Amino acid sequence: MNQAPAMPGTRSIGTVAMRWHGSSLELLDQRLLPDQEVWLRLDTADAVAGAIRDMVVRGAPAIGISAAYGAALAARTASGENWRAQVDHSIRVLAESRPTAVNLFWALKRMQEILAGCSTRADAIEQLGLAAVSIHQEDLAANLAMAEHALMHMKTDQPVSVLTHCNTGALATGGYGTALGVVRRLHEAGMLVNAFADETRPWLQGSRLTSWELTRDGIPVTLNADSAAATILASGKVSWVIVGADRITANGDVANKIGTYSLAVLARYHGVGFMVVAPSSTVDMALASGREIPIEERDGQELRRVRELPMAPASVAVFNPVFDVTPAALVDVIVTEKGVVSRPDVAGMTRLFG
Repeated sequence: MNQAPAMPGTRSIGTVAMRWHGSSLELLDQRLLPDQEVWLRLDTADAVAGAIRDMVVRGAPAIGISAAYGAALAARTASGENWRAQVDHSIRVLAESRPTAVNLFWALKRMQEILAGCSTRADAIEQLGLAAVSIHQEDLAANLAMAEHALMHMKTDQPVSVLTHCNTGALATGGYGTALGVVRRLHEAGMLVNAFADETRPWLQGSRLTSWELTRDGIPVTLNADSAAATILASGKVSWVIVGADRITANGDVANKIGTYSLAVLARYHGVGFMVVAPSSTVDMALASGREIPIEERDGQELRRVRELPMAPASVAVFNPVFDVTPAALVDVIVTEKGVVSRPDVAGMTRLFG
């Protein structure tokens, strides 16, 4: 039976968002944090797709890993002579769960390629399970590598404060974190003064998740309203804005949680470095620029209500995009496990990602 992935090295990776048991996947229900820590046990690909769609699990790397485990579960629940068609259908359902996070499609493409080489259902159960665990392990290793690349690029000999947006830590990945992994590594190295965490409306991933995760792991954090970011950057206290990404295009444009673009504009105005930290599976070289990225727009109730408490008139029109696109011209550096692209453009992206 495929077990939960071993954690690379001996370094603590912080809180985890998922646990694999071979025949089922457990996800920490991030909708309920920080009030409750509830684990949901999922036995089917449809259940995993629903969890991704409903934001039980979120963060591009964690979505991709969860989808891979969902594909493995599809093989376990398939039956009869048309078992392969059933698995293919489940993979399509998983692919439709979120449209923007390219990690989702990258992971499922890899699972489809492995499925194509399986001659029997028993073989598919074994091989897809092993592949999902491998994707999880690779993400953890990539997180650690990205953190080291980022610290080398920052070239600081003095402790720094940073500002981050949304949640990009252990909860959003297979472990350690992307942008928050850099924060975690700065703290481990004794080089972090403080991390400012945008609350990140409307799902409040910064206040509910980032501040919870960092506090839980003993990392200094100050929560701020999104609208306070400009004041914080103007104070001169912050050396870097560090964010993750859901998709990066061939020219270096970055799709990330709504509000990232405005942070990039503010950082450039105030002379603060703007760093994007994401695994190479987030890079989509098939898209020329951010104009080609599909931007998911979610239900207006997410703005009209907060946990069933009315916050606006029930009939008011709502604009609720989940992501925005930051032009490459506003990005100082993109950090992946493969290396670093400074001042990203087509040439720099092609050198690293082909």
